Amino acid sequence: MTDTAFDWMAAANKKAKGKRPEYFDDPEDDRMLSILMAVVGEVSVMRQRLDTVERLLDSKGSISRADIENYVPDKDAAYERGAMTREYIYRVMRGPHQMVEELEQTELPVEEVSRQLREI
Repeated sequence: MTDTAFDWMAAANKKAKGKRPEYFDDPEDDRMLSILMAVVGEVSVMRQRLDTVERLLDSKGSISRADIENYVPDKDAAYERGAMTREYIYRVMRGPHQMVEELEQTELPVEEVSRQLREI
């Protein structure tokens, strides 16, 4: 199957229905968060693909692109990947998570919380 059978750019550029969520006072901060989360998603996918390559090389010694595309992780591999992804997301979101914990302990003015989130 070639890329001409499916328009990947059109699919990637589809807009979600409804209004885009706003988390910050400055729309640029929301755009930066959106970009960051898109990159986080791409890195997560790349990590899983690399895991596929490593597992196939361990089991077969040499591999083809078709081997990579057709790989289906077994139960243990899927569990390990899930744990790896959860750990990765936790590391990425550690700063905001710590801020939420701080908010639960003390009540800061909204402006201060917004300022602290921008500094992350």
